[in-house]
Amino acid sequence: MKTFIAILTSCLLLAAQPVFAIDLQTAKDQGLVGETPGGYLETVNAPSAEVKTLVDNINAQRQQKYKDIAARNNTSLEAVELLAGKKAIEKSEPGSYIKLGGSWQRK
Repeated sequence: MKTFIAILTSCLLLAAQPVFAIDLQTAKDQGLVGETPGGYLETVNAPSAEVKTLVDNINAQRQQKYKDIAARNNTSLEAVELLAGKKAIEKSEPGSYIKLGGSWQRK
């Protein structure tokens, strides 16, 4: 009976917890993701499923925007990605991770 009550209590406590999805700024603030010279996000360490999904979704959105910009300006996708990466690194907050020379650094 004690085991049943303990399990029931645990289930109720877990069910009562609100579900929070991580957002980009939180992931950056926690050092989970960083900007790269190629214009996309990468995970700094082994990501949780939630962080991986966040990075994949944002990178897909970025790639679509980069393709649109490249088409509008009659330039290559790679040129747009590199320019976007440079700007993203420049705009990164102090303390956030950026990838330079193939390795992660705190800005």
